[in-house]
Amino acid sequence: MHPVLFELGPFQLRTFGLMFAMGFAVAIWAILRRSKRWGFPPDPILTLCFLLIFGGIIGSRIAYVLMHVPEFAGRWMDAINPFAGEQFGLAGLNLYGGVLLSIGLALWYARRRNLPILGTIDLMVPGVAIAMFVARWGCFFNGCCFGIPTDLPWGISFPPDTLPYYVFGAEHLHPAQIYSSLYGLFLYFLVIFVDNRKKWFGQTFAIFLMVEATLRTAIEPLRYYERAMHFMAFGYDFTYNELVSVLLFTAGVFLLIFLPRHGEPAEFQRSTFGKS
Repeated sequence: MHPVLFELGPFQLRTFGLMFAMGFAVAIWAILRRSKRWGFPPDPILTLCFLLIFGGIIGSRIAYVLMHVPEFAGRWMDAINPFAGEQFGLAGLNLYGGVLLSIGLALWYARRRNLPILGTIDLMVPGVAIAMFVARWGCFFNGCCFGIPTDLPWGISFPPDTLPYYVFGAEHLHPAQIYSSLYGLFLYFLVIFVDNRKKWFGQTFAIFLMVEATLRTAIEPLRYYERAMHFMAFGYDFTYNELVSVLLFTAGVFLLIFLPRHGEPAEFQRSTFGKS
């Protein structure tokens, strides 16, 4: 583990933050690259990229705070105050919160700039996937989002003075962060394949929602969550991320049913924006 790369007074350059930033940078590269292929105007797409960064950070923080309300009760400013702890920065993010707010901002911005709404969402999906691949390595080096004990040969143990060690000691754990990173890479190549062959606006987005939700649900039982992240429903002990996965999968199914009847053909996108 290398959670901190270096310190300068109260400032720490944390590996998680660096990988998060690198994830955004790679996402912007992927989105701009795809925008050239589809002939989208560069200026609004670049603005969209900065909105995605804003949505990714703010949405991730809001989701974390909402899932850990008792932790911030009576001191709500700590949720946004980077000087609240002993070190400069904000600890605690939830990936789904960032993804959902980013999608919402993309929908709003596309409508405001008269861009094809579902076509614009399709454009950002590969960027989201490749950002997941990069950012999850930050989770690994930080020692967060870790798995439960396993006897598999690739199980990993964490050093003392880390949260995984505090919870499970020196036991070997599922490298859940690496699982999540690898499925982000798989998603990236999958959505590129789909996007190059799609028939309607939104088809890439729908496939992304369904496959991401499926893979996330498959990994959830292998991850450790504190009790605050669980809730009971229909006699089953759910995590909040599983609930979000169900909603995302349902939205993807709805789009696949809706698009063939009411969607806009992707050929229209090609003829309108051209190909480079």
